[in-house]
Amino acid sequence: MPTGILDLYMRQDCHLCEDMHAQLVALQSDYCFSIRVHDVDQSLDWADAYGEKVPLLMAADVEVCRYFLDLQAFKTYVGG
Repeated sequence: MPTGILDLYMRQDCHLCEDMHAQLVALQSDYCFSIRVHDVDQSLDWADAYGEKVPLLMAADVEVCRYFLDLQAFKTYVGG
């Protein structure tokens, strides 16, 4: 099964961000991938680039989905 690293850009106290993160953590038992979590408020570049447009899930430099987990798009990047 392919492995991968997904980058989740999010911010504190964002219910959509928390929901997507929880869904991804739950999927880790079925798929082989790692999650790198980035708090957009910890970097001016990220804050400028993503602003309020989080959560954002990226695979390398490709946007997988934004705001809500798109399971089909997710499976494309983790080989499911």
